Amino acid sequence: MLNREKTDAARLLAADDHRYIWHPFTQMQDYLQEEPLIIESGDGCTLKDIRGNEYLDGVSSLWTNVHGHRKAAIDIAIKAQLERIAHSTLLGLSNVPAINCAKKLVEIAPEGLTKVFYSDSGSTAVEVALKMAFQYQQQSRAGSPKRQQFITFANAYHGDTIGAVSLGGIDLFHATYRPLLFTSLQAPSPYCYRCTLGKTYPGCELACLKHLAAMMETHCGRVAALVIEPLVQGAAGMIVHPPGFLKGVRKLCDEHKIIMIADEVAVGFGRTGRMFACEHEGVRPDIMALAKGITGGYLPLAATLTTEDIYQGFMGHYEEFKTFFHGHTYTGNPLACAAAIANMEIFATEDTVNKSAAKIARLQERLQAMLLLRHVGDVRQRGFMVGIELVADREKKTDFPPTEKVGHRVILAARRRGLIIRPLGNVIVLMPPLSISEIEIDRLCDITCAAIEEVTEAG
Repeated sequence: MLNREKTDAARLLAADDHRYIWHPFTQMQDYLQEEPLIIESGDGCTLKDIRGNEYLDGVSSLWTNVHGHRKAAIDIAIKAQLERIAHSTLLGLSNVPAINCAKKLVEIAPEGLTKVFYSDSGSTAVEVALKMAFQYQQQSRAGSPKRQQFITFANAYHGDTIGAVSLGGIDLFHATYRPLLFTSLQAPSPYCYRCTLGKTYPGCELACLKHLAAMMETHCGRVAALVIEPLVQGAAGMIVHPPGFLKGVRKLCDEHKIIMIADEVAVGFGRTGRMFACEHEGVRPDIMALAKGITGGYLPLAATLTTEDIYQGFMGHYEEFKTFFHGHTYTGNPLACAAAIANMEIFATEDTVNKSAAKIARLQERLQAMLLLRHVGDVRQRGFMVGIELVADREKKTDFPPTEKVGHRVILAARRRGLIIRPLGNVIVLMPPLSISEIEIDRLCDITCAAIEEVTEAG
């Protein structure tokens, strides 16, 4: 009887999901033809659906989960805060977790980032950074009102709000909204597998950086800031930048007095093998956007960190109206900040980043098998961030046509084997929680390899 009741309940939930929910980044016409996967619980790196099936969480519940699901220390921190207060505005007031969280963020961030402005998602963290940089140029003594444009990169993705989309360089996501957007200056990105400049690394000597230098030379007098995803362009398909590119960008920004904004939403909190991606090349941005892993994957929270110089550009008498007129209803939410504090404490007490090195090496070793598959064109990895690019023809690097839905079919094949992953077009993304074990890494790679082989060799 219980099994029948559970089956009936599952059917009702599936029907209600189809009836009421519009899923993000999902073609609903296709989705409505499939049995929905509905998650009921999770533990560690394992998710369980309403039918009792278990799956390895291969994408950290969209790049957010860090220490595993139901991490005791974070659970306890949220429950303890809930017994005090769930929310209190940060507009003109403060709260204890927001203060303590900001202090910890400054302590672990690249030196010189001293102020924290809270918001609630990666997109909003980037929007805050854009508006800060723009307003700083307009009103600071060290700024220049003529500097009103932004430099970004081809294949960039910085979120889905209008300002963030204006910085985007992925037509699939951004082209439809072009009439709504402001114009940005787009530099070539270092996509070494498909170099738009026709070069090959390292013989190219970072030609893309030279193009950026020329762009800055021409436009620097009207550029407010440059926005970059350090080391890895995530939504573009895990495009990994070659060594020295990030440091070169920082040097160019210094030379042309351009504010450097680092979007560490996806790459922050241990994803690349360091706490923040900028650390790999000793770079300190002027503004840094954080979200996703900030609460360990528990609650929505984002933060935009900036230097004392940027902050001082907003100081003034009330009647000067130099205030940063920006805010969010749940800015500095106590529950989310409590989760973030616990998350950062776990990094310290469990030495998470240093202990990741062996697992990153294991993942790198196991990924080599993917290169033996004839429809895998490129395997890109930085830490726990992996992109496996599938091609119809390896020599010509030709894509599979969208009508074949190869990426989508691969994730369904993986799901049948007990793994949840998600594609970016024809790129299969792996980004497991940092807490994943080496045994689970083996399973992650075995299933992914089998799923790719099943789909690309079919027929």
